[in-house]
Amino acid sequence: MPDLGASAYVEMRNGGYYVVGTRVSLASVIHSFRRGESPETILQNFPLIGSLAKVYGAITFILDNPKEVDAYLVDQEKLWDRFMHEHPISEERMEQYRSAMAELARKSA
Repeated sequence: MPDLGASAYVEMRNGGYYVVGTRVSLASVIHSFRRGESPETILQNFPLIGSLAKVYGAITFILDNPKEVDAYLVDQEKLWDRFMHEHPISEERMEQYRSAMAELARKSA
């Protein structure tokens, strides 16, 4: 895992990076930001971040460390792939998930 250095808004613990003082992963903020979500929307979606200042701090951290952030995401993807290989989800469970997501989409439309 790349060392992304110290930040007032991002910390490393338990083998991953998080918004300081929260359980919100840096990867969650990265993906939201790269999807084009505004800082306000990111805070709305992850209210445990606590403040717009922390969201902007995490985004600044992301923008200041693009190569390291990309390497971190690659590492996270490898961990996820290994986990999924070691703990496969049955097709029945995946179908339940797809059905639930489709139902949610219908209700919110």
